[in-house]
Amino acid sequence: MLIIDGSFGEGGGQILRTSLALALVTGKPFRITNIRAAREKPGLRRQHLTAVQAAAAVGGADVSGNAIGSLELTFFPRSPAPGNYTFQVGTAGSTSLVLQTVLPALLVAERPSTIVLEGGTHNPLAPPYDFLASCFFPLLRQMGANITSTLERLGFFPAGGGRVVVHIEPAPLTPIAILQRGRILNHRARAIVSKLPISIAQRELAVITEELQWPPECLQAEKVENSVGAGNAVMIEIQTERTCELVTAFGRKGFAAEKVAKLASQEALAWLAHDAPVGPHLADQLLIPMALARGGRFRTSTPTTHTITNIEVVKRFVDLDIRVTSGASGTVEITVAR
Repeated sequence: MLIIDGSFGEGGGQILRTSLALALVTGKPFRITNIRAAREKPGLRRQHLTAVQAAAAVGGADVSGNAIGSLELTFFPRSPAPGNYTFQVGTAGSTSLVLQTVLPALLVAERPSTIVLEGGTHNPLAPPYDFLASCFFPLLRQMGANITSTLERLGFFPAGGGRVVVHIEPAPLTPIAILQRGRILNHRARAIVSKLPISIAQRELAVITEELQWPPECLQAEKVENSVGAGNAVMIEIQTERTCELVTAFGRKGFAAEKVAKLASQEALAWLAHDAPVGPHLADQLLIPMALARGGRFRTSTPTTHTITNIEVVKRFVDLDIRVTSGASGTVEITVAR
């Protein structure tokens, strides 16, 4: 049995989710200690427990330590079972992070699966649904996966209540190399509000116009009608020939709309300032699919502690060489190879 120290590296929930995902794929049991030890409230929170429960359901696993606040968990998987699943994260716990946990196993299962996820689709501590749909899923399709998804209802933090449906057709994944961006094909900025004045979104777009110098046809103010709770997000999306980057900033009480838009604009400008095709969040997401494909390469900016930690967890479960080598202009190349 593998023993995973949940306190090493960035010490967060990604260590648990990556361990669960790869245990399902490889059949290797593990015990994780010091779960989320680096966080203000260590141990399993609601969304982490939902990820454990989802992994147990998909993998027919025997689990101990699966309780709110638990600092240690043991996971014995069986074979991944395709099927129709519904997972309720509760409040605004991230549907994206729960999907991240079970998706690899369902990509290698014997038959198609459909997953319904209910909870948070847009919250500050996880990739929003739009990031998966615009940036991550297209690359999985390039690797051979057949994934379709629908955002049926948006769920902002803290109320949640969102609903996402994902259909997965299993297929062998093949390695890809993402070393250049190519031309920028299009870009857009969206300012979304729910149960808030549309003027907030309009103020945010005014800042983006000033910061990015984009024309009006690239800007969109949206008022969501079917969300359970109030919320605000600015999303800036840049599509290139090889990949996509989507940066998001969320509004919150006492934080001016102009500051929200400024944060998103600065992150977008930082990505545009270097020529690496893969952003830091997408770098985290690509590691497991490339491990399933037994190979792949991509170029990104200086890797985060999150990415380095994720690499170490992947290497515990699969016999692969994952190298990080320095490149030009402060970028790095990450290579997954046998």
